[in-house]
Formats: sequence, C-alpha cells, structure tokens
Amino acid sequence: MSVLGFDVGFMNCYVAVARAGGIETVANEYSDRCTPACVSFGPRNRSIGAAAKSQVVTNCKNTVQGFKRFHGRAFSDPYVQRLKNSLVYDIAQMPTGTAGIKVMYMEEEKVFSIEQVTAMLLTKLKETAENALKKPVADCVISVPCYYTDAERRSVVDAAQIAGLNCLRLMNETTAVIKHNDLPAPEEKARNVVFVDLGHSGYQTSVCAFNKGKLKVLATACDPELGGKDLDEALVKHFCEEFGKKYKLDVKSKPRALVRLYQECEKLKKLMSANSSDLPLNIECFMNDIDVSGKLNRSQFEEMCAEVLTRVEPPLQSLLEHTKLKKEDIYAVEIVGGASRIPAVKERISKFFGKELSTTLNADEAVARGCALQCAMLSPACKVREFSITDVVPYPISLKWHSAAEEGITDCEVFPKNHAAPFSKVLTFYRKEPFSLEAYYNCPNELPYPDPTIGQFLIQKVVPQASGESSKVKVKVRVNIHGIFSVSSASLVEVQKSDETEPMETEQGNDKDGEVLKPNDSEEMEVTLDCVDVLRIFILSDSVALKPYSFMFQTTSEESKNEKKSDQPPQAKKPKVKTKVLELPIENSPQWQLADDMLNLFVENEGKMIMQDKLEKERNDAKNNVEEYVYDMRDKLHGILEKFVSETDRDALSLKLEDTENWLYEDGEDQPKQVYIDKLAEIKKLGQPIQERYIEAEERPKAFEELGKQIQQYMKFVEAFKMKEEQYDHLEEADVTKVDKLISDAMIWMNSAMNQQSKQSLAVDPSVKVKDIKAKTRELFSACNPIVTKPKPKVELPKEDTPAEQNGPVNEQEKPQEEAADKGTAENTGNPTSENTENKPDMDLD
Repeated sequence: MSVLGFDVGFMNCYVAVARAGGIETVANEYSDRCTPACVSFGPRNRSIGAAAKSQVVTNCKNTVQGFKRFHGRAFSDPYVQRLKNSLVYDIAQMPTGTAGIKVMYMEEEKVFSIEQVTAMLLTKLKETAENALKKPVADCVISVPCYYTDAERRSVVDAAQIAGLNCLRLMNETTAVIKHNDLPAPEEKARNVVFVDLGHSGYQTSVCAFNKGKLKVLATACDPELGGKDLDEALVKHFCEEFGKKYKLDVKSKPRALVRLYQECEKLKKLMSANSSDLPLNIECFMNDIDVSGKLNRSQFEEMCAEVLTRVEPPLQSLLEHTKLKKEDIYAVEIVGGASRIPAVKERISKFFGKELSTTLNADEAVARGCALQCAMLSPACKVREFSITDVVPYPISLKWHSAAEEGITDCEVFPKNHAAPFSKVLTFYRKEPFSLEAYYNCPNELPYPDPTIGQFLIQKVVPQASGESSKVKVKVRVNIHGIFSVSSASLVEVQKSDETEPMETEQGNDKDGEVLKPNDSEEMEVTLDCVDVLRIFILSDSVALKPYSFMFQTTSEESKNEKKSDQPPQAKKPKVKTKVLELPIENSPQWQLADDMLNLFVENEGKMIMQDKLEKERNDAKNNVEEYVYDMRDKLHGILEKFVSETDRDALSLKLEDTENWLYEDGEDQPKQVYIDKLAEIKKLGQPIQERYIEAEERPKAFEELGKQIQQYMKFVEAFKMKEEQYDHLEEADVTKVDKLISDAMIWMNSAMNQQSKQSLAVDPSVKVKDIKAKTRELFSACNPIVTKPKPKVELPKEDTPAEQNGPVNEQEKPQEEAADKGTAENTGNPTSENTENKPDMDLD
C-alpha cells in the first residue's frame, strides 16, 4: 500500500509519497515535480497538467485553470459573478444551482461541475504517482486552504471520490507545513512558531505550539483575496495602459492576447524578485501582428503594488490578538508559498515580528510533503514515529432550533473560533416529537463566503415517554478530521421504572446568585472532555433570572467521592429506574452537498472520460508510429540501407513513403486506430525485407565466427586423441571418428555457404541466414559435446589395514592424525614428493 500527499494549488500541484523511510516528491512524465493545475478540453480527449498548459493560448476558451476558488459556491454567489467577466472560459449554472464550467468537449457543449474538473486533475496526479511507484494507489491526504468553509471542504472530498481516491484527511495548508525536529520535551514550555503561506491566490497564517511528539495549532488568520495574482493584476493593468497609449491596442478585447500578457507578467514578476535593475518585457506578434515591448524595475513594481502590500500585516496582527502572544513569544517565523519569495513581502513580515525569517522548508513542496507524512501516520501500512496534530475550527459554529420551552428560536455557539479539531460534543434535548437543528457560521463578516448556512439536520422518530413526558434525546455533533461539521448520531433515552427502590441522589448546581438549576427548566448540552470532566451548559428560559450560560463540573476523583459520602445526609429511597437507549435516524441536508445519485453519475462519467483519453492516446500513438516509420525509412534508404535495396525497390518504396506522408496530412489526419495499424503494415511489406537484409549482413560474420570457433575446438580435441594424450585415453576410437566426420561435414558446409553468399548481391535476400548458421552451431555442439566431455571412470584403491586396526581400537586422540595420514596417502597417487619421502621419519612398531 502506498501513501500520498497532494498539494492542489491554484496554479500548480505537487505529489509526495512516503517510501524508503522518507518523504519524496515525485516527478511527472516531463521529469518535472510541478504539475500545472490546468485542464484542457478537445474534440476527442482531455489534456491535463503540462499538456493542458501548452494550450492556454491556442485553446483558451476550453482550457480552465484557477477553478479551485469556485468549490462549493453557487452560481449566484457575488464572488463568482465578480470573477466571471475576468475569466477567459465561461462559468455556467449547474442544475443544482452551483457554479459549473462550460466548454466544448467531444464536439459538444458541456457543463462540468467544479468537483468533476478537480477530479480530472486528481486523476492526473494519481496517474503520476502510480507511474512513479509502479503500482496502484488509493489512500491520500489532500491540502486545502485553512479558510475553506464546510461547503468547500465537502466539495473537495466529493472530487476525491470521483477520482477514485480514498481521502484520509483534508489538511489545512498551514498545518501541513510542519517541522518535527529539535523540539522541546512534552513537559517543557511549548515552542511557538508562526507559519506564513502566501500563494498565488490566498494568504494564510497560523501560529503553532510545538512539543516533542505533538503539535497544537493555536490560531489561524487569513486574507483569501490576497495572493500573487494581485501583483500579476497590477502588472497587467500597467502594461495594458502602456500598450494602449504606445501602440493604440485594446488588450482586454482579445482573450488570447490577455492570456499571453498574464504569462509574461508572471515571468517578469519572478525575475524582479532576483534582480533590481530594469527588466524588459517583449512579446512578438502580440495583437494585429504588432510586436510590443516595455520595461520595469523592482522599485517601480513595489510602488504600484503598495496598496496590495499593506494587506500583509493585518492577518499577522490578528494572530497575536487571538492567541494573546507577544512578538517576543514567537520562536521562529517560517515562510512558504510562491509569492513569499517577493522581497517586499519578506521585508514586511520580518519587520512586523522584528526577526529574521526562516526558510528551512521548501517553499513549493512543503505542503505536499507534510500531507504525505500525515497520510503515513493515518495509514496502517506505515510505521511512523507517533506525532499528534491538533488543528482548529477557523470560524465559530452555532446551532439554532425551535425551543419547546420558549416557543421560539434558540441558538447556541457549539464550537467557538480556534476551537480544537477534530472534536465531538453531545447535546441533550427534551422532546416529544421529531425536531430539526440548523448549523451556521455566526460571524458572517469574517466569512469569505456569502451564505453562513452549514446545513439542516432533522432528528427523526422522536416519541414521548410512556408516561407522556418529554424524552431525553442525546445528539452528538462533530467537526471531523476534514474540518467538516456534522450531526453524527442521535439517541433516545427511554426510561423504564420498576418496583425496586434505590437511594436517590440529588444533583444541584448553583450559579453566583444562588439559584438552583433544574433540568426541567432548561435544555442541556453535555460535552465530554477527555472522559474525565463532564461540562454541562444550561440554556435557560427567560423565566429564570440567571445569566445565559452557567457551568457545573462533576469530578470523578476518589477524594471527592469520599468527601461526598461523609458530608451528605442519608438519602431517601426512590424507585429503581432502568434506561434503554434507541438510535435515531438523522436526515442530513448540508448546504450544496452533491446527492448520492449525482455523485455516482459523476464517478461513472469520469471512468468513461478516462477510457476515452486512453483510446485517443492509443490512436495517436498508432498515427505517430506511421509518421515515424515514414521519416526513419526515408533517411535510411539513402544511408545505411542504400547497399541493400535495388534501384527498382528504392523507387517503389520512396513513392509509397511519399504517398503515405501526403495521406497523413490530408485524409489520414483523423482516422481510427486500426486504419493506422493497417497502413503501417502495408508500408512494412516493402520496407521490412530491406531492413532484414541489413540485419542479416550485420550479424552473419559473427555467426560464422562462432561456428568456426566451435569447429577449431573439436579439431584440437581429435588431434589430442590421436597424440594419445592421457586425459582422453578412456574414449572409444569410434566415437572420436564420429566427431572427426561431423567436424569435416560442418567445415564443408560453412565454406560452401560463405562462398555462395560472397558471390551474391547485398540487394537480394541472402542465400544463408543467420538462423541457419546458429542452428548448425547448435547441432554440432549437441552431437560432439557429450563425447568430448565424457568423464573418466573412477578407480578405487584397495584399503590396507593399519597397525592400529590390527591391534584393536584406536585412541580417540590419535584418530585425526591417522585419518590425515590415510588421506595424504590416497591423494598422492602420482610421483612422490620430497615432503612425502624425505621429511617423514620411519615409524617404529613396538
């Protein structure tokens, strides 16, 4: 199983994988680790990534980028309507009311949802990972901006599902850029680090408290409208005005020209980050066949962007205010994101905190690498050092409902801003019938989203108790690992009384005025914190003259239990009560959530488009094979193949190649795959024999050489036998005679074949082929080798009795020496050496 991290940016994407004990950013088919977040639609297929970006100018109306900002937004959203006119491609309304993208695909006008387009990009990133890992992948962690709302996060999760990915977590980009080294111990004071992420289309900041083995995000602050694109806009606006005055051109009237200007301005912006001198901007054939040029330097650029740059400090100030930290409490300030390289931005951030900025993280790849590490932590397939991450809720979440006591709308803030996430809370209601809860963000001014509604949640099948009283309904609400709010479960507590009695426990909670809180007068929210303390918040009706929220803690320590036993008077008896818990169904209606049937349809359509892309690739490959063969063969006919083709065959093949080339650019421009396969086979009928003659001429000398070596080897063997060499004296003369005859026949065949081939022209098929020569070599080897390598029969020497054996058993200590002596005697069957005779004393047998 592989674990992946996807950083899906506004302009570019990165894929990181956890393998070989580390995190690695993988490259795409162009050996580039950066994949453009771009999708282009054509008459036959889609192009995604770098292939799509190359069509931004040539196919601008059907090439989409920057669609990340439209997740979970309605077509009527003021933000969408404001951006609509500045886009080259068209935005249209989906049947569900959300924003979609209108393009021409497969010669038809199509409207794709933002989830579908993002799924296409994720499919490409998934394919890149699979090509790098050489195996299928599924589990992943995907980065999202920390300012994304519930609807936007749900949209990204749906996109991952359409792409066939199992998203283990949506991770905030500022949380993903984490460092794990050189951290203080858990019992020591936490180290506060500020992360600043300024990308192409968003500005995010967070302050995190680090200890060894854990990270806690204290607060986040952002400006979703600030990014590198604003600086690009300033440059484009400047040059539009300059070209209008200088060349009398209305750049904004031509989408293609505007796209080219954006591309050049982005390059100029990057150059100005490294150079302070005047830099040129030149575009050939910009509009109406007019070449345009201009120049700018860094100081001029910063002056025209002064208003944009003033927006850098407010989110940083907001961070410190929410966390109540001072600038001296910040250990380090780490910057990431492409736009963070701009000197003016770095200078402002550094000046605000009064310290040097840290750039130890890769500004582009840090988010993807952090996501891959988090995926490894969540996946059971990887063993990773334990590291807990606690994120925060970016905006305060409240619930409102119809109150039975007040006969009106009651609301309550469930998760305040910067509350820890993921987190669950349990609310207790007293109801006789089904009721609904509405979740919403209670700070619409801070929200970068026009509709604060999160969703409606209907608690069904609520019935009164048998006695007719209201039933106790426990509702569990949760902000999950993706940062998405939900009502995860609801249960009805059914009370059943019996005749038995048990001591009655009284539970009283007094507020500051001394009033007693009674559950019958309130609706109760019960929040379990780490299974130690139970916090109950009573939302009182207007009839009780108390503050809106009162708190009562129940402790479970042994000390408090003993104290209670000693202080409390004897308790009265009450009937024994049994409770039964029933799970209740919940009808969820999140804002802009894709319906299941729609999601399944999108999954099916994505599969069809993937198959269509695959078929089109195979068709293009078949066409390219024909074109490649035509050009390759034409060059070789007047090169290495010239000696192997007759004049007549050359003319016929040249004419065929020319006709095929003309066909490719006329009638053969758009043909099915099989037509190209047949056309290639047709040309190869003429070209293949020529190539085979060339290959035969190249390999034939080597094959004859191998056969000649084999013959010489066996000739030496026959000669050695005739010289009566000892190593062959065990062979039969008839066998050796057979080998001699085989050698003679093979030599005659080889000489005949070589003479016949030397008389033949290279332009005709060879009289003897390489496969025949190799077959002859194998035949000679299989016939002669068993005879040549026949082993000598083993001769067993008679074993003489030693004196020790004659006289009885041998002493155990003497055995090794005697065995060694016997071994030496057996091995020395040839002439005795001086070691055997002269240096050995005579043995006395007493």
